Amino acid sequence: MKLNLLNQIGLFGILIFFFDQVLAQPQNKMLLPYLMHDTLVTKATVNNEETTSIPLQSNLHNYVDRYLDANGALLDQIKERNSDKLKTIQQILVKRGLPEGLMYLAIVESELKNRATSRAGAAGIWQLMPETARTLGLKVNAKTDQRRQIYQSSVAAAQYLKALYKQFDDWLLVVAAYNCGAGNVFKAIKKSGSRNFWKMQRYLPAETSSHVKHFIAIHFHYEENGSMLTLTKKERIRYLESLDKIVPQEVKQKAGALTDSSNLRSNYGIIAQQ
Repeated sequence: MKLNLLNQIGLFGILIFFFDQVLAQPQNKMLLPYLMHDTLVTKATVNNEETTSIPLQSNLHNYVDRYLDANGALLDQIKERNSDKLKTIQQILVKRGLPEGLMYLAIVESELKNRATSRAGAAGIWQLMPETARTLGLKVNAKTDQRRQIYQSSVAAAQYLKALYKQFDDWLLVVAAYNCGAGNVFKAIKKSGSRNFWKMQRYLPAETSSHVKHFIAIHFHYEENGSMLTLTKKERIRYLESLDKIVPQEVKQKAGALTDSSNLRSNYGIIAQQ
């Protein structure tokens, strides 16, 4: 009986020590994974310091693995052959306050082929329809088609993406709307009763649902990480809140825009409403 009591006291002492360490050192590396439970935050390394990363949604692992097994080599070729195009698109997006990762949408759309033309009449690397292109200020006539010009079409696409973000405040919905139109996305929201892409996707055209998933897969292929572009609005808010709670200030300072939530809002395209 006395031995059992001593054992209980010993176990109680260990528990007290453990919780004391948690409270005294909330960012202890050994305890960090437990503190991150049920958040979107995982560990990564920046300048030899542990910081945060955005993982792939668990429901997409199998889908993305299959997609990249089939297309990974092609994606590497596209990037290698189109470095100048990607640099131009990146500069245009960043200059207009948009996240540079949106350049991967052009790969989903056309594999960065200026001559790409869909059966519906969309053309160029951004696959813009004639009327949409004209609305965005592009010349589309028998002599000139600026949808096939890298700079002009990218400026127009950036303008369109920015307008869509102001409508939806959610990058996954922006990618969906870019593919099937804002009207169809609003219809899917109404039918599903949700603005969460994963809950409403069955009410979107099958091509659009695949389009969004391909965009996420390509983002992870090139970046080996997610970003605000791969999260729903709710996930984005949870992520930013998690950063404020668990990331040490000194790590934020060393990691810069990757972990500072205020910088994340600007660098990852959390556009201020004007």
